[in-house]
Amino acid sequence: MITVLAVPGRIQVSGHANTAPIGADIVCAAVSALTLTLLGGMKEVAHMELYESVGPGNICIEWQAINDTGKALADTWLLGMRGIAAEYPVIEFL
Repeated sequence: MITVLAVPGRIQVSGHANTAPIGADIVCAAVSALTLTLLGGMKEVAHMELYESVGPGNICIEWQAINDTGKALADTWLLGMRGIAAEYPVIEFL
């Protein structure tokens, strides 16, 4: 199960989908790709100051202030995550 916590100032994604062997799990790959792209976009496109923690099965992104670009990126990320969750019910939103 992948757990997603998205609250003001913080996004945390943790766990594994376990829908395929490690290295072949398309759900984990999709969630990781979206979340790492969000992280890069917030830093490089929105120029936000972030605290980040990235490790196997866990990504945490925190910020004190969010600008319009960062908000648009986070909203788009959430749309993508909900789309994946609709197709693969191994994602839980807290």
